[in-house]
Formats: sequence, C-alpha cells, structure tokens
Amino acid sequence: MPRRAKTNRHTAGVLGRTNESATAQSPTMVLFVLLGVLGIVAYGSFLLNPANRGDLLPWLLVIGAESVLVLTALLSMWTILAGSQDPRDYAYNRAKELLFDGRFIRQSGLESEPGRWPLRVAGEQVDVDVFITTYGEDVAVIRRTVQAAVAMHGRHRTYVLDDGQSDEVRRLARASGAHYFRRPARDHAKAGNVNAALARTTGQFFVILDADFVASPEFLVETLPFFSRRSVAFVQTPQAYGNLTNFISRGAAYMQTVFYKLIQPGRNRFNAAFCVGTNVMFRRTAIEDVGGMYTASKSEDVWTSLRLHERGWRSVFLPEILAVGDAPETIAAYSKQQLRWATGGFEILLTHNPFGFRRRLTLDQRLQYFATATHYLTGIATALLLLVPPLEIFLDLRPMNLDITPLTWALYYAGFYGLQIGLAFYAVGSFRIETLLLSACSFPIYLKAISNVLTGRKTAWSATGAAGKASSPFNYIVPQMLTFLFLALTSVVGVWRDMDNGVFTLASAWNITNSLIIGSFIGFAAREHSRMKREARVARRLTRVPTAAMELSAVPAFEAETDDRMAGVA
Repeated sequence: MPRRAKTNRHTAGVLGRTNESATAQSPTMVLFVLLGVLGIVAYGSFLLNPANRGDLLPWLLVIGAESVLVLTALLSMWTILAGSQDPRDYAYNRAKELLFDGRFIRQSGLESEPGRWPLRVAGEQVDVDVFITTYGEDVAVIRRTVQAAVAMHGRHRTYVLDDGQSDEVRRLARASGAHYFRRPARDHAKAGNVNAALARTTGQFFVILDADFVASPEFLVETLPFFSRRSVAFVQTPQAYGNLTNFISRGAAYMQTVFYKLIQPGRNRFNAAFCVGTNVMFRRTAIEDVGGMYTASKSEDVWTSLRLHERGWRSVFLPEILAVGDAPETIAAYSKQQLRWATGGFEILLTHNPFGFRRRLTLDQRLQYFATATHYLTGIATALLLLVPPLEIFLDLRPMNLDITPLTWALYYAGFYGLQIGLAFYAVGSFRIETLLLSACSFPIYLKAISNVLTGRKTAWSATGAAGKASSPFNYIVPQMLTFLFLALTSVVGVWRDMDNGVFTLASAWNITNSLIIGSFIGFAAREHSRMKREARVARRLTRVPTAAMELSAVPAFEAETDDRMAGVA
C-alpha cells in the first residue's frame, strides 16, 4: 500500500492531536472530577443550609441559578467518568483490516491512487457519498473543502450541495472532480438540502461536511469500519478549528473543547452520542427508517439523532480529529450560531421532553438528552446572578446571612467554580479567558432562544461562514450594552455607599467584576466594528477602477483565463 497523502496545511497542526480520549482516561482527570463533585456537594450544602439564608428574593435568585449550574455540572461529571472506553474494539479493528482488498489493488495497479480503492464492510463492497453543504460561503473556503474531500482514501463520490446557487461554485466543483447539485426550492435549510441529495444518490453510506471543514485523507478509513455492526446508524467525529485568530474564534472554539474531549466520549457508554451536523457518516437505511433528516427544526442534527435513538439505532462518537474547520470570527456569526444551537436544545426540552412516557429511550439516554436540552439554561442562570449585587446595593437585600463572612462565601464559591475551571484548564491545556468572557456575555442569546421556542417564532437559517455584507457587532449586543450601563451605574453607587460606611463590600466587588467582564466584551465589539469600517473603506477604494481597466476586464478571453487560474488554486 502507498504511504499516506500529505495533510492540507490548514489541518496539519490540529490533526496531529489524534486520540482525544486520552485526557478523559487519565487518573488526573478522574481525580479532578471527584474533587469537582465534592466541591459541588459542599457548595450545595452551604447554600441550602437554613442558617445561612438571607433575604428571600436574592436567595431564591442564587438558588435558582446555582441549581441549574450544579445539576449541569453533576450530569457532566457523571458523563465524563463514563468516558474511559475506546469505541474501537476488536470488531472495529478487524473490519478496518478488511476494508481494502490489497491483492485487488495491486493487480489493478491502483497502489498510487487511494481515492479509487474499493471499500468493503462486512465482506461486501459498499458505495460512499460525501455531501458538502454550501450556502454562500467564500469560494476559496469551499474549494479547500472540496479538494480535500475528493482526495480522501477509499472510492467515493463527492457532491457539492449548493444552496447558494453559485455558478462559480459549480465551476470549482467540476474542476475539482466533484459532482454539483442545486435544488430549485431551498426549503428546510440544510436538512432539506441533504434530503434532496439523498433522493438523487444511491450510496449505502454518506458523509456530511460543512463547507469550511477540511477532511483528513483517512476520514473514510477511520469511520467506515464501525458500520460492520448493522445496528450503527452514524459515526460522529469532533469539530476542531484552525482559525484561532481573535477573541471570538478562540472563545467559541475552546467553549466546545470539553464537550468533544470529555462529554461526547462519555455518551458512547450510554448510546447517546449525537450528531453535530458535520464531520459525520450515516447509514442510508437508518436515515430512511426515520423519514430522512429532521426538517422541522434548524437544529436538524440533534433532532435526527434523537429520532434514531428512539428507533433503537446506535451511534458512535470517534474521539479522533478527522476534519478541521473555521470557528465563527465575528460577534454576528457567533450570535447566530449560538441562537440556532440553543433553540434546538430548548425545542427538545419544551416540545419533546426526554422523560415523557411515550419516549422510547433508555433511562441513560433520557438523562443525556435532558442534559443536552437544559445545557443553555446555564447562560440564563448567569443573567439571574447579575441581579444579585444590585439588590444589595440598592435595596440592602442579601442572599446570605450577615453572619457569613465574605471569606467563608469565597471558600465555598471557589470550591465549586475553582475546581470546574481547573477541570477545563486541564482538558483544554491552558486557561482560556476568552471562553469565560464569551460565556458570561451570551445570556441575551439564550434568553432570545427560549423566548422563540415559547412563542413559536422561527429561527432563520444562517451558515456560520457565509460570505456577504458584514454586520456591525453593535446590532447584536444591545442587551449587553444596556446591562453594562446599568452595572456601571450600580458600581458607582456601591463604591459611594461603601466609602460612606468605611467597608468595601462583596456586593460591590462582585458587581464591579461583572461590569469589567461585560465591558471587555463591548470593547472587543468596538474593535471589531472599527476593523470592519477600515475593511469597507479599503474595499470601496479597490472598486474605483479606471474605465479603461474595467473595459479590459470585460474581454471574454481575459474572463476565460481568470476562470482557469481560479480553478487551479489550491
């Protein structure tokens, strides 16, 4: 067999980190989890002790918010502790050994053409379709993804499913050796796009890649052997990102690190790992069994997973990075992404309660989907906690008894939050202040998501990396700006009060910290806005081309030459 093809430069640095389950299996991680559970229990006992209770309103706010956070943390710890088992068992490794027929490859002279090697599962030759869903992303980004998909080892067909309806994307698909599909009606967003492609293809298995996810040559080789078990419906691999260049992209990317390194592997134990929409391979018959990809929600991935699990199908999360994409780089892109994801979770919670009597799920699966459905309540809990210091500063209402010293409160608080930060620190590799700031400032997104579900308002579909006119970040952070103004005023009042009393209180310190966190986020938004204005000015200058140059650009021969050059760009 030939040596493996070289990895695309965009993916090389990330794909080098292969076994994402190694951290979860370490004794240090188990110790962190056990200490974290002890911290949760101690903090919960402290808050619920009647002797420590202060005024009712702020105490209820703290209890409500911290109950959500504690429950989420406990479910996460339980899942992490279950994640030590590698899904690649003997059956997987045996199926991987038989994936290619080495004798046939040598006799056919295909040693140097891994993209043409026939694939076999359970002794049968199978066909694989690779779907790349696009919706207005930058052409250079799509080209990179298409070329990597075509180059994957194992015989397969690559299809560009273009809901952006771009002739330029059509040309690059054909120049790269991929097929091109464009549907006349773009209903049901991404799920409808995939379903339309399924109606026009025949492969027993299909892969879904977002337009910005560059796959490893080994993607099919690593995922397909799991399907030797006929009960497996899909195999999901992690989302990893190669564009960690600014505050938003780093914060958004590292926000998901614990999920992909620790939570999803743990869900394998309960047959509850779910699809995340990209970097995933499906069995066609499983999707046909549930009537296609779920179209009644913009979060088609988790809903399709839920329906498959209810039908008795199995899922696998492979903790190996096999594709690298782009995290959202702007506040607008991040806000749209989080709104879509949070809406999907709240839809499950409020319209398809996992604990409902008609749900055909195991108890473990019910708990895991409940954890998924309630995850974004943690962001709303943040909003509740923001109200506690102002209640003391303006109304002299305290959540805890006056006999509780700030030091005592801080010790219990650190036992809960400090250990969780330590857990994330160990999982990610270093502390990411961007993730902390971004999480603390995202509560308006989650409030909007739950409001949309309660009122039945539909969430518009928007691809994370879609090209087009940039939106000012200030269009998306009005609630954060109003919150900052309120907290800044409250901080001034709190410091003034403390100066009169001669004591600097915990409420003032807490409120000032909240003000600085949201203020930092707004400061980044201001820098992003300034950068967009500079880029817009540069773009306007570039469009002011002399008339002669414009006439030259209209010559047909020049257009043809330009298209040829673009088609060959890697």
